[in-house]
Amino acid sequence: MATEKDIKYINREFTDLKESLVEYAKNYFPDAYNDFSPTSPGMMFIEMAAYVGDVLSFYQDTQLQETFLQHAQNPANLYSLAYMMGYSPRATSVAETELEVTQRVAAVAPNYTPNWSQAIKVQTNASIASTAAGNANFLTNKEVDFNFSSSYDPTDITVYSTDGGNPAEYLLTKKVKGSSGTIETTTKNFTVAEKFKTIELDDDNIIGILSITDSEGNEWTEVPFLAQDTVIKEETNTAEDSSQAPKTLVLQKVSRRFVSRFTSKNVLQIQFGAGISELSDTEFLPSPENLQPTNTLVANSLDIAYDPSNFLFSRTYGLAPSNTTLTIKYLKGGGIESNVPANSITNQKAVTITTTDNTYQGTLTFSNNNPATGGKDGDTVEELRQNSLRAFSEQKRAVTLDDYTVRSLSLPSQFGSIAKSFTSQATQDNKKFLQTSNPLDLNLYVLGYDNEKKLTKASTSLKNNLREYLSLYKMITDSINILDAFVINIKVKFEIVTLPNYNSRDVLLNCNTVLKNYFDITKWAINQPINLSELYTLLDRVKGVQTVKTVEVTNLAGGNYSEYEYDSKGATKDNVVYPSYDPSIFEVKYPNQDIEGRVITL
Repeated sequence: MATEKDIKYINREFTDLKESLVEYAKNYFPDAYNDFSPTSPGMMFIEMAAYVGDVLSFYQDTQLQETFLQHAQNPANLYSLAYMMGYSPRATSVAETELEVTQRVAAVAPNYTPNWSQAIKVQTNASIASTAAGNANFLTNKEVDFNFSSSYDPTDITVYSTDGGNPAEYLLTKKVKGSSGTIETTTKNFTVAEKFKTIELDDDNIIGILSITDSEGNEWTEVPFLAQDTVIKEETNTAEDSSQAPKTLVLQKVSRRFVSRFTSKNVLQIQFGAGISELSDTEFLPSPENLQPTNTLVANSLDIAYDPSNFLFSRTYGLAPSNTTLTIKYLKGGGIESNVPANSITNQKAVTITTTDNTYQGTLTFSNNNPATGGKDGDTVEELRQNSLRAFSEQKRAVTLDDYTVRSLSLPSQFGSIAKSFTSQATQDNKKFLQTSNPLDLNLYVLGYDNEKKLTKASTSLKNNLREYLSLYKMITDSINILDAFVINIKVKFEIVTLPNYNSRDVLLNCNTVLKNYFDITKWAINQPINLSELYTLLDRVKGVQTVKTVEVTNLAGGNYSEYEYDSKGATKDNVVYPSYDPSIFEVKYPNQDIEGRVITL
């Protein structure tokens, strides 16, 4: 009868394993071997077995540790875990700054207005190098068109020179974001289509893919994951309300798509789809013609092995490139060395421009008034952890009311600029004819800016762009109504008493400045009330103010102001002025004339 042997599973270190093996040998092989001296052959084999056990235990613990984001140390594993949590690591980060772009144009008599035919258009990705150490290169992030001006992309005009008292030349100025990096190009050849084919780019300081085109001229589009077949495209907005939204946001299905991910600091992996036909992006439904058994000799069997590849002859995960050459443009650079000082990004390297009149082409200049910041080397181990946790919490989707408010404000600027946003639950009539909230219906109230950065109703084009944009993030069950918020224009009057030996005019001017800053529309949100006590406190802190006698808020409606009338006194409670329309926002439209103060004597 076989003896049931006691095996210990908790010993994992060399010493414990050795002691356990010695004890095991003494208990079950007392007559076969009893020389346990340190130099005996038996102890050599026991220690070798303990050594192997200790090593295996170490690797087992390490492998388990590397599967958890909080404990992983291997960069390759951290990269994989980061992608799994929705974060895309970057080997290097770009430095960014605001570039001031200028050019001269002539003045045209008899009105001496700028000659707009001489205005230049600078294409996206204009290359400008820094004159600082390292000669870091910078690229513009959008087109610079001196002929176009709006509240979010203004063209500033100043007189550059005069002739006989009249303007002779004007200086046009625009601002554009510049990001560090250079554009590199490589090619990859493909023959027979391979499902989920991967290729690698091996280069220093790769930032990301700019474009991929095949030899037939087709563009391949980068997506977050291969199952995503819809991306944002832009088209020129030809509608009459294009001033608020120069581009139209279009959601376009793409069959030629790819994903990219870093597998190490300097290796970027690109993966394509599995489809090998031009059929629909919809997966095949099970049918006799799509589900063919791999073993045709076996009939009428429930145990047939079906070929899963039959479901992949579509563009569900994108096409697989075949019989073509892909031209890959990618961005490299960034890093700490791209944090260059102010006024150093001036050397034009590769700038593509168009103009109908080349007279002033040579007057184009670039410069950065502020230093470039944000450039850093690749994510450290701890940065990978923290950024991955942040990305996982964001989820890149809109669920709560605040999610929709914040996401609407992140609409890319070429599709229009949402100035203010507020989301509330829509209501519906219940069986008792009472208004109750509808959990699946949301009201998103928005406002835009006009060319003078005054609040205005969002145009139809802007609303359409926002609706398409939010469809990428909203819950499938949510219905979104995009509506206009109310603007209440107000006038602020105040009376102060100044201290002796202070210039009353200067004190009053400083008080006006304080209130202008307080009512700066960029600082205000929809449904935000006015706390009159705060205004009294702000004015009282102005140097030279002895007493603040009165502060009054009144409504301005009609004419150049909004049409909404408002009873400020009736809406004031406990020294707080509340918006009476739901939802609405207070605006001091013309601060120079709508903030009125006077100095009185006691």
